[in-house]
Amino acid sequence: MLLIYTPKVTPRIIYVFKHVCTHILGLNLKFTSKIEEFIAHEGVKFSYGKKRMGNELFVQNVDLLLDQGLGDVVVKVQKWGETKCFFAASENSDIPFDIFAASFFMLSRYEEYLPHVKDDFGRFPASESLAYKNGFLIQPVIDIWAYKFRDILQKKYPDLKFKHREFESISIISVSRVFKYKNKGFLRGLMGGILHLGKLEFSKVSDRVKVLIKLKNDPYNIFDELIYFIKKYKVKMVFMFQLSDYSAYDKNINYNRQNYRSIIKYVADYSKVGLRLGYFAVQESATLKKEKKRFENIIHGPLQNVINPKYNLQLPLQYSYLNELDIPNDYSMGYPESIGFRAGTSTSFFFYDINMELTTPLTLHPYVFHTQVCHKDNSEDIEKSLNKVIKEVKGVDGTFRAIFKNRNFSEYADSNYYYSLLKQINEI
Repeated sequence: MLLIYTPKVTPRIIYVFKHVCTHILGLNLKFTSKIEEFIAHEGVKFSYGKKRMGNELFVQNVDLLLDQGLGDVVVKVQKWGETKCFFAASENSDIPFDIFAASFFMLSRYEEYLPHVKDDFGRFPASESLAYKNGFLIQPVIDIWAYKFRDILQKKYPDLKFKHREFESISIISVSRVFKYKNKGFLRGLMGGILHLGKLEFSKVSDRVKVLIKLKNDPYNIFDELIYFIKKYKVKMVFMFQLSDYSAYDKNINYNRQNYRSIIKYVADYSKVGLRLGYFAVQESATLKKEKKRFENIIHGPLQNVINPKYNLQLPLQYSYLNELDIPNDYSMGYPESIGFRAGTSTSFFFYDINMELTTPLTLHPYVFHTQVCHKDNSEDIEKSLNKVIKEVKGVDGTFRAIFKNRNFSEYADSNYYYSLLKQINEI
């Protein structure tokens, strides 16, 4: 048990100390604001405050974890070995910066609450982030800081035992449309065929006809192939299916189609499944509730996992909807347009609501790579970047999460390339 002295115990302190010391390092914590109790304690301990009390391990704090709401935060980034850090401390501190305040700043997405320039999709872009501007976007800095802190603790307390973690990779398959041609209805099928003819895409017109008369499998129905990949290579995947009403933004087939429901049930036998939120489910609690009910009626169990496919996170509103409906896991924390760590960590973490000043039960599973990057970067650069990030995540025994789309593996995409990325990420 690790005893921590701090003059005041706040919800922010409890939240971030648990993430760094318990979730990453595996230590049990106890807090005290009583100097006598801290001094009398002969076990593992350190103090967190403005001044060192004796010869104990000491981390000097800034005021961020003592504050409430948002304030003017001055962030100056500096080097710490092979990584970067901020919220500098004096030489009296055993760590050159406030590791816990910096971790809270990243995990809570504090900077996304502050005024910033959004991209064309209403999102907080990677280019606006502190990590991008200061060159540590591709490092899971919180995990790196935690492991450095572990080494400092270990030197002070050689008998201290830490949790053993192992590197793993997880691929999330975002399914916007299960079928390219199948089950679209006569009118949608006719209009689609006319559009292909207008663009002189005769091969797609031929494919459409072959699919409809059952001479060919639908190009987007690649689930047998991905399940085979899972079984052959023993990899982990999470499939996110969309069940929203048809609209200008969501163009999947009707969720009541029996073969669609069958695919979801089939995939659920081999992998985790979840809900790919529709355009309006991201913005309206009532719509999210409706889609949640549809999903649960199909799998005959509670909805556990969701993803916002537009990644236009409206903090804390969107996550408050998930908490209201007791949805425990979200996979939307990342940058679709850039490789890197949006929250500075590869470790899953609880969402902290700054407006309410509380730790919520919602677990965020951050991803580091989205295939949208492949539309703007060349394959050689992507391969090099992925190798760098995988090495970084391995160095902290973290989790590498990547997001693919089912149509990445269809004949209308460079499926061999995307399978090669799957193999690279899973080290096959």
